[in-house]
Amino acid sequence: MKIGAHVRDDHPLASALDRKADVVQFFLSDPQSWHAPKTHPDAAELVASPLLKYIHSPYLINVASLNNRIRIPSRKAVLQHAQKAAEVDALGLIVHGGHVRQGEDPAEGLANWRKLFERQAAEGGFPVPILIENTAGGENAMARDLEMLARLWDQVGEFDAGFCLDTCHAFAAGWELNGIVERVKAITGRIDLVHLNNSRDEFGSSRDRHANVIGSSGTIDPALLVSVAVAADAPVVVETLAEGQAADIEFIRKSVSDSPVK
Repeated sequence: MKIGAHVRDDHPLASALDRKADVVQFFLSDPQSWHAPKTHPDAAELVASPLLKYIHSPYLINVASLNNRIRIPSRKAVLQHAQKAAEVDALGLIVHGGHVRQGEDPAEGLANWRKLFERQAAEGGFPVPILIENTAGGENAMARDLEMLARLWDQVGEFDAGFCLDTCHAFAAGWELNGIVERVKAITGRIDLVHLNNSRDEFGSSRDRHANVIGSSGTIDPALLVSVAVAADAPVVVETLAEGQAADIEFIRKSVSDSPVK
């Protein structure tokens, strides 16, 4: 199993080495802005590195939105980030499922996801896989409930959309983690990446507050998190506090090694 971390500085390879990571995930621009990503200054080194690389898209992106002033720049941003992700040999671009506003029809949000893939398919597809990530809250979210996720996959599954399972988001959304891999795969047929995060809040809180896999602030049994990682059999990224990431990676690696089922 390849295990790594999301890093937030300008030198992802150095940060990954410091954490003894096999995988590195990072942003290509300010995650709270619409600024177009630029070619990463370490692009050549990243391509040459044996590390698995993933890019996380900005948080503002909401492909599902019925608001043209959000949906249109979101579509543009997904393509821009996918193009720059390809320049660092990334295995995928993670994009949150998004949502529609209260009173709006979720079916229209699902249709907007389909339009994203349809339009790009006409241009030859995206240069890297788009990995849709489940989210923690929002009654009108596209990837918060398993039922809605199934409806989303009815729209995008034929376009080879990928899936990123976030354990904190799942726990916060009220998904029982025991057996979650099987339930998700029954819908999507795949899990391409696991964001193995603990949660600072209780089950079903709808709050997206990550905690380190091990430590006093998490409310999920670390052994349960490891069992999800083992069942998923996909690369793992911790999106936890930087000072605890090395310990999280070491714990997961040792626990997986000791697991009777691999």
